[in-house]
Amino acid sequence: MNLKGVRIGFGLTGSHCTYDDVYPEIEKLVNEGADVIPIVSGTVKNTETRFGKGEDWVARIEKLTGYPVVDTIVKAEPLGPKMPLACMVIAPMTGNSMSKMANALTDSPVLMAAKATMRNHRPVVLGISTNDALGLNGVNLMRLMAAKDLYFVPYGQDDPINKPNSMVARMSLIRETIVAALSGEQLQPVIIERHKDE
Repeated sequence: MNLKGVRIGFGLTGSHCTYDDVYPEIEKLVNEGADVIPIVSGTVKNTETRFGKGEDWVARIEKLTGYPVVDTIVKAEPLGPKMPLACMVIAPMTGNSMSKMANALTDSPVLMAAKATMRNHRPVVLGISTNDALGLNGVNLMRLMAAKDLYFVPYGQDDPINKPNSMVARMSLIRETIVAALSGEQLQPVIIERHKDE
């Protein structure tokens, strides 16, 4: 499936260490001709970490996509009824956002955009990056895996020895997961071997 002209919302949440893996995947979608609408949580926009300043990441994504970021709940809500998306991606998706989505909490632009997309029964693709997927957040992960219209970028333990509860998506499979999701299918296998250097 060619994604040229396909309107894709791309949400980023606060797993700052994962942005370098996600940015090239956004670039691939844009280069293919997809219409990529960037959506960011407040953490992405306003936090400075050793991985960079939020404002710099926002500027970089806006330049790449050609759109200003959707950075408020009010701006995200129309992505349901008035300006629908063909597909919504959240990558990286933190454990915090995962737990909120699993419990129907909508307190960020990214989660509102996902909710708006689910309201239209369009696919939402999740690329998780969380240190507690196999800990307390495991119940939320399984709840989302069983939900309708949600599809997962294949994920696995990124550092089983030092961080045994941590799981991260293989972000290089975002495009492939989108294509499968647009056909109503989960890319398989969904649980894969994943190492720190991927």
